[in-house]
Amino acid sequence: MKRIVRAFVFAWQGLLHAWRSQPNFRVEVFIGLLALLACWWLAVDWLPVLLLTALVLGLELVNTAVEALCDLVSPEPNPHVKAAKDAAAAAVLLAAAVSFVVGLLLFGPPLLEKLRAYGKIS
Repeated sequence: MKRIVRAFVFAWQGLLHAWRSQPNFRVEVFIGLLALLACWWLAVDWLPVLLLTALVLGLELVNTAVEALCDLVSPEPNPHVKAAKDAAAAAVLLAAAVSFVVGLLLFGPPLLEKLRAYGKIS
């Protein structure tokens, strides 16, 4: 049981480190919360939004870990380190782009419906 508790403590420390040191992580948390609020406001299924938010945040944490490890292993410029960092960042970008497209598809129709109901568009 003690090992499990320690594992959770270490994971929490990693989350706090990312929150404190990674502006993109904070922005992605904020966007995820806004998307979940939009689910409530538009009466949209929240599960896909929650899963995609977790995917983006999880990949951002992995990206943070890759960057930290690369900086430790090779503080000087190295093409292999650059490739590893770029690939980790690309994973976050891909997940965010897919999340954006899913958000458009999920929120678009109910948002248009609400705007029409309020007389903002015809």
